[in-house]
Amino acid sequence: MKSVLILLLMAFGYSNCFAQEKWTLQQCVEYAIQNNISVKQADVQARIDKLTLEQSKLALYPNASFQSNQGYRLGRSIDPTQNQFTTSSMLFSNPNLNVDAEIFNWFRKRNTIEANKYLAEAGGAKLEKARNDIALNVANAYLAALLTKEQINVAQVQLDQTRVQVVNIERQVKAGALPELNLAEMQTQLANDSAAFITAKANYSLSLLQLQALLNLDAAEPFDIASPPVEDIPLEPLGELEPATVYASALENLPQQKINALNVMAAEKNVRVARASMYPSIYAFGGLGSSFSSLQKVIPTSYEQKILQIGSVTINGTTHPVLSAWPQDIPIATKKGTYFNQLANNFGQNIGVGINVPIFNAGTARTNWKKAQLNVESQQLLKEQDSRTLKQDIYQAHTNAVAALEKFNASKIALQSAEKAYEFATKRFQVGLLKPLDLIINQNNLLRTKINMLSAQYDYVFKMKLLEFYKGKGLKL
Repeated sequence: MKSVLILLLMAFGYSNCFAQEKWTLQQCVEYAIQNNISVKQADVQARIDKLTLEQSKLALYPNASFQSNQGYRLGRSIDPTQNQFTTSSMLFSNPNLNVDAEIFNWFRKRNTIEANKYLAEAGGAKLEKARNDIALNVANAYLAALLTKEQINVAQVQLDQTRVQVVNIERQVKAGALPELNLAEMQTQLANDSAAFITAKANYSLSLLQLQALLNLDAAEPFDIASPPVEDIPLEPLGELEPATVYASALENLPQQKINALNVMAAEKNVRVARASMYPSIYAFGGLGSSFSSLQKVIPTSYEQKILQIGSVTINGTTHPVLSAWPQDIPIATKKGTYFNQLANNFGQNIGVGINVPIFNAGTARTNWKKAQLNVESQQLLKEQDSRTLKQDIYQAHTNAVAALEKFNASKIALQSAEKAYEFATKRFQVGLLKPLDLIINQNNLLRTKINMLSAQYDYVFKMKLLEFYKGKGLKL
């Protein structure tokens, strides 16, 4: 992106006042990068990728959750204070805090972090690519607008020349030196030139609207562009833009190549993530919990051990008590079973280690692993395809640049010839040796040649800028 901005700065000059009446190319590019919808979407996606990376890092930490159930129980249930069935209604509460952490998962989380790291970097490269794309589109639209603006000037000159010819012929017709047919023919040409001038202005307005759309500017806002001389735009020599050299530089500098390489590395990490899902994982867990029941009115605070009578037996008419085999805890002091007293009294903890062994899950884990392997192959093929396409585009761009240069040089020669032909035709017409229709033909040829030369010049400039963009270097002063 830096290279593109340098290219644009050098090509069209720097201005730090965005409120000026006419926009420079640099202003258009900077505004488009900040406001174009496609660039904004790429920026949002890049931020999403960063959040995904941060979330995968946080997944290394233990999970903790708090749960508390409160309610009113009716009908037959178990009294939590005595662990016996009861039909009494009661209020209950069961707060719990649970923590779990994976101890070993075959580096699944670590590889997930690495994959998301590559994807986040790819998201940044996609944002850079979106900025580069909009910069090129704006440059192309800007040059197209400049061409239509130059065509207005050419049409204006043609129209002014025709008006002068109409005035001269009209004088000669009034003087009887020329027939009225000559005046009618020249007036027809004046009407055609006026129409061409109006068409050129309409084309310029349309080109400005297209540029405003790229900038995400309101079409109703006043908008115009500066007009730097196209011949002052600096260009690298074509000999320094050999396709092999440009291609080697593009592989290192263009965002799309970085995106493909990062996607391949992320896919390779995801293969390891999918493979880890097929193996056992070890985890640790722990928890804190308590309970409350409205049936527990009092809570024992101290106990006394006693041998209790648990029954009786009658032998030969004499009843004998049956005592417990060992002493029982008998509460001798209590306190109110308030909510917080019960939570403290019923407070319990647990801690342990577990293992999760995937045995059968309908082949999901193995299928995902194979899909991940195929995704690596797909990303590698996409990388190779993009590299081939890039190479083809660069060689095609170089061929187009060579052809555009040759066409531009030929159009300059054609313009020189057309100007001479029109100059000779004008002189012959002024002395009465050439008909107005022949003068009109020469004048139209000159107009067409000027427009062709301008089109060839702007086409050559843009194709050279495209090669410079592929090379990844700005213009040198």
